[in-house]
Amino acid sequence: MEIFEGELSDVTRYLESHDQIPLEDMEVDFELIMGRITPFKTVDEHTDILEVGIGTGWFPILCKKKGLRCKGIEISLQLVAYAHEYGRRYGIEPDIELGNIEDADIGESRYDVIIATSTFEHVEHWREGLEKIYRALRSGGLFYFYSTNKFSFSLAEFDFPLYGCLPDAWRYRLRVSRQGEDIMKLGIDFNQFTFPQLRRAFTKLGYTTIYDRLDLFCLGASGASKKGKRRILRVVNRIPPLKQLALLFASGTLFVCIK
Repeated sequence: MEIFEGELSDVTRYLESHDQIPLEDMEVDFELIMGRITPFKTVDEHTDILEVGIGTGWFPILCKKKGLRCKGIEISLQLVAYAHEYGRRYGIEPDIELGNIEDADIGESRYDVIIATSTFEHVEHWREGLEKIYRALRSGGLFYFYSTNKFSFSLAEFDFPLYGCLPDAWRYRLRVSRQGEDIMKLGIDFNQFTFPQLRRAFTKLGYTTIYDRLDLFCLGASGASKKGKRRILRVVNRIPPLKQLALLFASGTLFVCIK
């Protein structure tokens, strides 16, 4: 993908649907993400955090509000401008800049935590992006990854039956027919991932520990607070065929990877 500095219809639609959400309403999502990170990595005022793909910018804004250091990188100039304006509503100037993870220089051994939520489905050359993130993490650093799941029954990406299972070319044609040609400039989901595909990619990169969605549930780091639910998931997690079946239809691919 190339950085596109003009206005794009998909970004405009996204901002229109999120513009009235107060920052306070994002506290739950913030705590959910942190609840999946802090069991494995200390996060305090000395932690260097990078978010790849900021959306409205709520995460780096909340980080700064709480005294945490979080830099954001975003491919859409519209979203960068909105995030700065969003922060100013609360007297906060977030550290966010324009850039494409495929070719941006994010350094080497620079960050303790890197976060990418609902981002890598839109990264055309996703393996190159993941390689950059791996190199940018310090030893022992943590990568928080959330994206699409190809076989999920419900996808936030686009409301169409079995959308994620469609061949790439079919998905592209469908989105263009419904949303216009500029969806291919920014907003298209180039990728619909699967858990095995991503685990292989993270293993190849060299991460020492890789937790998937079920692992996190069983460790109590993914919102599964009820003991009964955790007991059931622990059983599923210990039986490979059941685990693979559960992950196959999960609503999204979630991983926490330790370098």
